[in-house]
Amino acid sequence: MDRNHERLHRDERDLRSVGMAELQAIYADLGLTRAELDLLSVPRRSFTVSFPVKMSSGKTRMFTGHRVQYSDARGPAKGGIRFHPEMEEEHAAELAFLMALKCAVVNIPFGGAKGGVVVDPLQLTRDELELVTRGYIRAIADHIGPFKDIPAPDVYTDERTMAWILDEYERIKREHVPAVVTGKPPDLGGITARRYSTALGGAQVLEEAMKERGMEARGTRVAIQGFGNVGENVARILHHWGFTIVAVSDVNGAILDPRGLDIPALRQHKGRTGGVAGFPGASSITNEQLLTAECDVLIPAALSYQLDENNAGAVQAKIVLELANAPTTAGGDEILFKRDIPVIPDILANAGGVVVSYFEWSQNLDGDAWPEEKVLRKLKHTMIHAFNDVRGHCREIRCRMRTAAYQLAVKRILNAERLRGNL
Repeated sequence: MDRNHERLHRDERDLRSVGMAELQAIYADLGLTRAELDLLSVPRRSFTVSFPVKMSSGKTRMFTGHRVQYSDARGPAKGGIRFHPEMEEEHAAELAFLMALKCAVVNIPFGGAKGGVVVDPLQLTRDELELVTRGYIRAIADHIGPFKDIPAPDVYTDERTMAWILDEYERIKREHVPAVVTGKPPDLGGITARRYSTALGGAQVLEEAMKERGMEARGTRVAIQGFGNVGENVARILHHWGFTIVAVSDVNGAILDPRGLDIPALRQHKGRTGGVAGFPGASSITNEQLLTAECDVLIPAALSYQLDENNAGAVQAKIVLELANAPTTAGGDEILFKRDIPVIPDILANAGGVVVSYFEWSQNLDGDAWPEEKVLRKLKHTMIHAFNDVRGHCREIRCRMRTAAYQLAVKRILNAERLRGNL
């Protein structure tokens, strides 16, 4: 198996969240009724489609796609489309519910959805990927729309994929409907800031958490596991704000420089070599060593299940910012909580992407084009407000931030159902 395929299978495995298991304890703490539990336990809609695609060989191949709309009580369903050979309806349902929770945490008017096509995208040509995308959209076109379900990029889909989705949907509807999908190229109604919004939203809530501890950017040392889109962007942003980035890693290893890495030069180095290894002046360390390196802020921005009962006791950071999906196990979370190391949970920390997706949807509905300054200002307002909501609830019930975030989200979803007369 080559490196690209190793990455593809690792991406799917590491995106499997532990959040659903944690929710069982949340439900017990909230004392939910049987009716409330029943309402939360199953998606509102879930369907599987099969569609033919004529491949470049001239042969027709059948593909299977899934889409799960878990909740739409707070607004249209919202969630990504992924292309992956292990795409499963059950997994899509779990991720759709977690998306509903994430939207509720940051208090934007969306529910949760997820879906995609069972396919190995690395085995297809560009033209075949386009045909598969268009075939999938034709199969689900009646079930999506700006007031029904709004797709977005996910694993192995991107701006280009969203452009194909938009074009195919508009061909079917015979009208312009830019708000049907987010994460589009800016020239088709997308927002440039969407490309780094997850990292920026995380950086904004980190600043708020630091204020509580009397920490300032200058002199704060940061270690970042992962130097992909999110990790690289958060390194760029924090370096620009005056933070000292002492360690970063990618799939091939990690580097450390206690004096601080030159992030612009490192980004150039990555562009030339394809990775962070061998950066002049930095020492080579392992990804495991990065997690326990001497720093003030630790940012897992790559893989799931990295901080666990085996290494959480050795973490030296004062704050953990989860930009990856589920980077901390339940055992690791418990250890960090007992050590008074606050963990800003993924459901809040990496929500900047869906917040800016909401802005994109809003501007498309209005036929407007928001300047980037407006997007960034509103993102900061939304993320800080969400952080304060979670932190306030955390203090009120004296729990860790993860518990507070889940409780807030569940309460907001159930309240919307109650107002609709469903409870």
